[in-house]
Amino acid sequence: MSLTLNKRDDMEHGFTSFSKVVNKEEDKFEDAYEIIPAAATMDLVSSLEECTTGLYLFLNNRFSDAIHLIYPWSKNSIYHAVIYSILMVVKAFLTFDPQDIEIGMTATKEALRVCNNFRRKSRMINFSRLVSRQGIKAIKEEELHAEVCYAECLILKSTVMFIQDDSMLSFLKSGINIGLSYQIYKDCQQVLTQIPDYQSKTYRHLVGGIKFGLGVFNLLLSLVPPRTLKLLNVVGYSGDREVGLTLLNESASESHINNIFSVLILLFYYNYLSIAFSVERNHNSAVENLFLISLQKFPNCVILKFFHARFSMLKGYFKHAQLTLEECIFIQNEWNQLHHLCYWELMWCHIFLLEWKQAYHYAHVLVQNSRWSKSVYSFTKASLLAVLPPDFAKSVSEDMSSLFLSVDSLRIRILGTSVPIEKFVAEKGQRYGTTAGWFTAQPILELMYAWSGFRVISKKLELISTWLSIIDKGEELLQETPNKEYVIDDISLLNLLKGLCLKYLGKYSMAEYYFSHVIQKEKLLKYDHYLVPYSYYELGILYYLKGDYASATKTLENIKNYKDYSMEARLQFRAHIALEQIAKEKVI
Repeated sequence: MSLTLNKRDDMEHGFTSFSKVVNKEEDKFEDAYEIIPAAATMDLVSSLEECTTGLYLFLNNRFSDAIHLIYPWSKNSIYHAVIYSILMVVKAFLTFDPQDIEIGMTATKEALRVCNNFRRKSRMINFSRLVSRQGIKAIKEEELHAEVCYAECLILKSTVMFIQDDSMLSFLKSGINIGLSYQIYKDCQQVLTQIPDYQSKTYRHLVGGIKFGLGVFNLLLSLVPPRTLKLLNVVGYSGDREVGLTLLNESASESHINNIFSVLILLFYYNYLSIAFSVERNHNSAVENLFLISLQKFPNCVILKFFHARFSMLKGYFKHAQLTLEECIFIQNEWNQLHHLCYWELMWCHIFLLEWKQAYHYAHVLVQNSRWSKSVYSFTKASLLAVLPPDFAKSVSEDMSSLFLSVDSLRIRILGTSVPIEKFVAEKGQRYGTTAGWFTAQPILELMYAWSGFRVISKKLELISTWLSIIDKGEELLQETPNKEYVIDDISLLNLLKGLCLKYLGKYSMAEYYFSHVIQKEKLLKYDHYLVPYSYYELGILYYLKGDYASATKTLENIKNYKDYSMEARLQFRAHIALEQIAKEKVI
């Protein structure tokens, strides 16, 4: 099937035409002119050019313009179909609106149909074997592009299925799609090794797309414990984190249509996933350099500015992060859901700095406007009311206990089960809403730990010391006026957090004492059984930082003996990653 077409579809409600970027110097600022002429025909080269223009519009916060440019050819061009479905899925995740999620799913299904139309009809044997037998002329370059785009669409569809359909059948289908996508990427990679000298105008996009796909797979699969991969029906696959990061770095450094997606995946990994799941490590300057290059090209891009703020937070520059986040809010109003990301991080900046009223303001705004997790937002609001003066709650017409108790009714379900963090805050909401005798900062401390907040502030040692003094004060108060039902659990929580702060302050022996103290109280705990396996994890990481790999491995292996505790899956991910890292360093 030829990729040259002679008909341009119109959107249902019409659209305004915009001009195409003509910019041969890629290091310069990438912007778009005001009017982009409608294309009368579309071949592979022109589709890549127009989709790149659409992405430039998107990265200049002209979201509707980007969609209006991409949509008309999305039913006839593989790259238009993929980029349009990506934009729709991004919007669905930002809004969490059922209608937007349905639009995202429809777009991915349509993209799969379009890509499938351009795939090789006879697939009795895979491409790499076909090329090895008959030579490169046995397949067309367009067919390879269609394969890569099809693989990307399979991942998009699986992603949307996770939040749209909570049936086990949907879960298994997602696993099958993930496995098929991985096989396609691997097959296309094998083809490229057999045509090393092949070049064309579109070849770099093909290479970049394969690096992007395999990079994402290696990175994400490396984070998942083998048992979870079996549940996903992704059997026989494993990922290498270093290979994944290398491929994504290469993809992000080269000029092709998936370049910016590689940059964004790396930014998300280093700013969020590695903070939540990986062992302690230094900041990655190479990724920050790639980010700064992208920011130079798109200085007003709200998404890149958001990550700029996150970089500042992780370095301990919270005031600078606040200014950047506030700028993100004012820079565009087309997709207000992007504001919610900023409100969330602004809330945490104020929490870290003990600016309770400002933090409460953003928690309240999120409860009112965001669909992501009203249960977490409400728990945060209640936790902040606990540390604010009693008259503040009256001034805003809120009742702390009622807010805590409302958390359970606000939970959402994904894949038929509650989101672990929402289940956790719901249980805590019931506890703090129905009992007395707990330390007022206890809920916010527990929430900070659940969201890796102490790791975020770990570069700012004076802040760690401030929070440590709050924990010490809480322990004193609990010992003076204990709640007999919860006293062991509450003090064990504070001991875990005290050990964590001491670890970041470099006081390893004292930190080890407090982690071990929690573990020793295991049989006395009544409710917060998660504290013991999490203490084993923190103790294991402490041994790792000291270079005692044998003790670290033994301690982390103990986590496997515990089941049915709060945030269990998260800890399994963390322990898996830590043990894998230790095993690699042992070999070195």
